[in-house]
Amino acid sequence: GGGGGVGVGGGGGWGGGVVVGGLGRSVKYEEVYLNAYESMADARQSLKKYFEFSNQRRKHQTLKATPDQVYYEYIRLPEAD
Repeated sequence: GGGGGVGVGGGGGWGGGVVVGGLGRSVKYEEVYLNAYESMADARQSLKKYFEFSNQRRKHQTLKATPDQVYYEYIRLPEAD
C-alpha cells in the first residue's frame, strides 16, 4: 500500500495490461511513467493532451507524417469503381 496517485502495471491498477504494443509502450514511457496523476481526471486530461500531440503534431517515423495527416488524406481518396 502506500501513496496515492494513479499507477500503471499489472497489479490491478489503472491500465493494468490494457494497452499493449508500440503505442502502449510509447504512452507508458513518454507520459504515464513520467507523471504522478492525482486523480483519474488528471490522468485523462494529461493523456488527452498526449494523444492530441501524438496524432496532430508529431510525425511518426514509419508514416513520415502525423497520423491525422495520413487519416485525412486516406478518407479524401476517391472510391474505385
